[in-house]
Amino acid sequence: MAVINYIMSLGASVMMPIIFLIFGLLLGMGLGKSLKSGLSVGVGFVGLSVITQLLADNLGPAVNSMVNIYHLHLHTLDIGWPAASTVAFGTEVGAIIIPLGLAINVIMLLTKTTKTVNIDLWNYWHFAFIGSIVSIVTKSFWWGAFAAIVTFVVTMVGADRSQKMVEKFYGKDLQGISIPQAFCVAFIPFAWVVNWIIEKIPGLNKVDLDAEKLQKRFGILGDPIFLGVIIGILLGILARYPVDKTLQLSIILSAVMVLIPRITSLFIEGLKPISTRSQELISRRFKGRTFNIGMTPALVIGHPVTLVCSLLLVPTILFLSVIIPGNEFLPLASLSGLIYIFPLVLPYTKGNVLRTFIVGLVTMVLGVLSATALAGIFTSAVKIVQGSLIPAGTSSVASIDFAASPLAWLVYEGTVHASIVGPALIILITLALMLYNRKKIVQEENVKEEVLEEAGSVAK
Repeated sequence: MAVINYIMSLGASVMMPIIFLIFGLLLGMGLGKSLKSGLSVGVGFVGLSVITQLLADNLGPAVNSMVNIYHLHLHTLDIGWPAASTVAFGTEVGAIIIPLGLAINVIMLLTKTTKTVNIDLWNYWHFAFIGSIVSIVTKSFWWGAFAAIVTFVVTMVGADRSQKMVEKFYGKDLQGISIPQAFCVAFIPFAWVVNWIIEKIPGLNKVDLDAEKLQKRFGILGDPIFLGVIIGILLGILARYPVDKTLQLSIILSAVMVLIPRITSLFIEGLKPISTRSQELISRRFKGRTFNIGMTPALVIGHPVTLVCSLLLVPTILFLSVIIPGNEFLPLASLSGLIYIFPLVLPYTKGNVLRTFIVGLVTMVLGVLSATALAGIFTSAVKIVQGSLIPAGTSSVASIDFAASPLAWLVYEGTVHASIVGPALIILITLALMLYNRKKIVQEENVKEEVLEEAGSVAK
């Protein structure tokens, strides 16, 4: 346990290469291939960290300028996801989340209630976060573990049910790969509902503009490198920047639009051998069954529509936050992480820019309200785990990831504030999702067997 905690404390850029090196060796890939796979993942994380930090360093001052110019001041301060992850791993629930999660994963695999092998260990902090705040407010490790397990199970079902669409939308590099990240999975229902509503609205349902069509319709202006410049100029104008600072911001956002997709290819380069080898061994051990390898959403955050919608959402949600009734949370430090809303939204909107943006807008409106609702326990948890993360003079803090997640809010409220009825209802819903997923998995396996039998008959 101490070894696991030490590795987790190293951060994703160091932890993930070590984990994938070990994982590759256990899979029999050999030292050379395992080391290259781990280093590729590590380099990808470092590159992504550098680019997102560049984005945060330049987006932050523009956002702060807009906040001051337009008097966008609210009570709860956004201190970003690092504080949330610190809370997540700083409790008893966080200390055991990896072995607990792996054990639940094995049970679900054996009972056919999932077909995802979740090796995205860094993002286990999402499960730990909800478990940690529940354990703190209830003063019970067991209620915290309950909340973490429920979040894990729901996430695994969401990863399974979205996998085929992920594979179809993002291409063959994602074959057999799912995305079991709790923050991303939580937005699948919103994508489905928004799509359904838009299909019922004449005119709006005819708007069909994805990344490729955007570039065709607007020529070079639809290219990511130019879109970054356009969005940068828009943000510079809103921040009342002088011409030189506006141009600097536009070039940096253009660089982000171009470099993030190229950096994410390093993740694929490192993770693909692990995924392929895992699937080979699992298929050999469990004949007739296929499994998905659960990996980080960083694989796909470089999609142009994700980047465009994320950047456009920044000024939109800033201004809306001030007028949303009951909201006290102003997203600031977390804004560069808006890209993580969209990895599992795009497969459902088919990359449609308008629909994707509307999904992002709806989820963020509800997200700031969720962050407001969780700000009290979030602040208390940070004070208990590491109070220095709260700036002097600040009485209330939160972050988009994971406090703005509807899944986090539902599990927390259902466990803590609904007496026995809430947990009972959560158990029933979770079991129903598991049984539904099992039914789908069995059906998929039966179809595969029929296809193989037909192929065998034809061959004879």
